[in-house]
Amino acid sequence: MPPANGGAPAGPSSGGRHGPPAATAAPKRNRPRYHAFTQQQLPACKPILAPNMVIPILVFVGLLFIPIGLACYAASNKVFEVVYRYDTKCVPKNMLHNKVGYIQNASINKTCVINLKIPNAMKRPIFVYYQLDRFYQNHRRYATSFNIAQLGDPKEEVNPYIKDCKPEAYAGNGSPVVPCGLVAWSLFNDTYSFARRPSGGGGGGEALRVIKSGISWRSERERLFGKHVYPKNFQNGTLVGGGRLDPRKPLSEQEELMVWMRTAAMPRFRKLYGRVEADLGAGETVAVAVRNRYNSYSFEGAKAVVLSTAGPLGGRNPFLGRAYLVTGMACLVLALLLTIVCLFFPMKEEHLQLR
Repeated sequence: MPPANGGAPAGPSSGGRHGPPAATAAPKRNRPRYHAFTQQQLPACKPILAPNMVIPILVFVGLLFIPIGLACYAASNKVFEVVYRYDTKCVPKNMLHNKVGYIQNASINKTCVINLKIPNAMKRPIFVYYQLDRFYQNHRRYATSFNIAQLGDPKEEVNPYIKDCKPEAYAGNGSPVVPCGLVAWSLFNDTYSFARRPSGGGGGGEALRVIKSGISWRSERERLFGKHVYPKNFQNGTLVGGGRLDPRKPLSEQEELMVWMRTAAMPRFRKLYGRVEADLGAGETVAVAVRNRYNSYSFEGAKAVVLSTAGPLGGRNPFLGRAYLVTGMACLVLALLLTIVCLFFPMKEEHLQLR
């Protein structure tokens, strides 16, 4: 039967229950703009390492590194040093069984004299170091126990980050400690004085002055440690960790503190104590009066005093020269092995065409 309205026969309608008529799909607008970089189509060079290129490079590196290693090793051998461990030497025999009790007893005289035999002539300047073993300045809790803002600005005595200095952040009366933290609190406080022994033996001798100025970095004196920041409430608690600071001198002049707060990466380290502007001859004897006050016995640590000269590369350290020598010799050996392999097993024609 035809439809009542005389229209077309019923069938699928574009405006029925199936929704509006489908429109033509619009182009995507989030398509990235073409670029060789985003499409990873930049020109690249991937060299094929052929023997005639690798072997000369290895020979060149070997011939370059070996002379450098020999020069570094020779420079290190020209540096002379004398090391003397005194932590046990300075303890009385009747207190060797209780070293912690000895170091904590303020009534015991802790001054001892040790003699250093100079095996080689040492030219000025002679640097004096103290060496500590089994002291972990790289421990995370210890290494972060200071406040860098407080060190440089007197207005930053109390700031939100002083909490990192606990338990050495505030004194008993609630006022802040300057400088705060465990690093400053554990300041090394053994002292040394030196004298040249007379050739005939006996007491007396020429005193050798130790210069302690200029042992820190200039950036520390001028930037890190403030010229108007003075120690406050430092080592005023019941438990004293190490050395004390002069409250009349700003932190920018307390160079021993600057050297100590430059934390070491290894449990055995040396820090600069001062320098002696005098020459020492081979065979001479230097008397060192040590005030043994730093408590290294609680953690079974060791202490030593070091006299050392310096070379073009600094102190005595043969590692750099050995590293260059080993690397250079390894390159030459590898170049020789590759040459032998190429002589007995030459590259085939299809391999050469890949180049």
